[in-house]
Formats: sequence, structure tokens, C-alpha cells
Amino acid sequence: MNTNRRIAVIVGVLYIMGTVAGVLSVLVTQSILGASDYLTKIAANENQIVTGILFVLAMGFSLAMVPVMLFPILRKHNEILALGYLIFRGALEAVTYIAMAICWSFLILISREYVAEGASNAAYLQTLGTIFLKGNDSISTILVIIFALDALMLYYMLYQSKLIPRWISVWGFIAIIMHFSTAFLILYGFVESGMSAIVSLINMPIFFQEMVMAVWLIVKGFSLDAIKELDDVH
Repeated sequence: MNTNRRIAVIVGVLYIMGTVAGVLSVLVTQSILGASDYLTKIAANENQIVTGILFVLAMGFSLAMVPVMLFPILRKHNEILALGYLIFRGALEAVTYIAMAICWSFLILISREYVAEGASNAAYLQTLGTIFLKGNDSISTILVIIFALDALMLYYMLYQSKLIPRWISVWGFIAIIMHFSTAFLILYGFVESGMSAIVSLINMPIFFQEMVMAVWLIVKGFSLDAIKELDDVH
């Protein structure tokens, strides 16, 4: 297996790992963080939140490695955009995942105090908990914007270079613009959160597109003609 083929397989696996970790982070925490008595539930289910934190970090690490692996290939096509993609997805996006993990960690600490002190400081701790919970929602919205921008860079480069079939890149363009629109739906109050049914529905195309692209990279790899053309230029 040559270097480019190996990179394609690794990138495909990283996409799948990141997506699976992200889905699992939601599955293990949504019923707790979305409850009206979330502080009580967090205190009673700390291990689930800790597991969710680990999944979020696993997702962040996996997806942050995608531009690192792709950079040697993409820079041959457009070094500026390849660097931009590396910064946005490899650094900025990773920071937002870490910030989300920190918010959840503070919620664990607050929930412990909430249960231990009872009604005496309940209002104060409830307010503090709400700040971190809403802060996490804001971080998630920022993440949508960062992800959309870095994905647009990626799909533009993939479309121009023909490293993968153009129909996959076009699908990615359309799907990521749909995903991008959810940030504005949330920011302007048309939907309450990123976990609403309508947001989940709008995000389905990018979810399936990334999985199709990941499987394509693992099974087929990059176009040999496109790789040869990039190598000839450099």
C-alpha cells in the first residue's frame, strides 16, 4: 500500500471514528442534559457524563487529525486553502470540542454541590449550571460555523482536484450549506437548540455524505489520475 492509499484509508477511518464518537456522546448524555432537573440527574449519573466527555474528546481528536493527514496532498493543489483547512479543522474546531468537554466537567462539579448543599444554595447553583449549559449550546453553534467554513474549503479543493468523484464533493457543498443554515436558525431563535428535530433533519445530508465519502476513501482511495496530475505539477 503506497503512501497516498494509506492516507485515504486513515482519513476514512478517522471520519467514521469521529462520527461514531459524536453520536455516542449525544446518546449517553442527551437524556440527562436535556432534563429539567439536569443537575440532579448529572449527580446521579456522573459516569455517563464522563463517558460523554471522553467521546467528545475522541471525536475532536479524530476529526482534528483529518486535515493533518490530508495536508501533504491538498497543499499540492492549493497551499493557502490547505493551510486554512488545517487551521480551522485541525485547531479551531478542536478547541471548541475541548471547551465543550470543560463545560460538561464543570456541570459535574456544580451538580455535586447542588446535591450536597440542598435548597440553601439551590438557586445560585441552578443559575451557575444554566450558564454552563447555555454556554455549551453557544459553543456548539460556533462549532457549526467553524465546521461549515472548513468543510467548504475541503470540498472546493476536492472538487477542483478531482481526488474523489465530483458528485461526492457537490453533495458535500449542498449538505454543508444546509448544515451552516442551522447556526442561524439557532442564533435568531427559530429553533431552541441544535438537538431539535428540524435541525437533526437538516443535518442528515452531511452525516450521510461524510460516511459515503469515508467508505469511498477506504475502499477506492484517491483518484490515481488526480494524484499523478498533482505530482506532475510539483
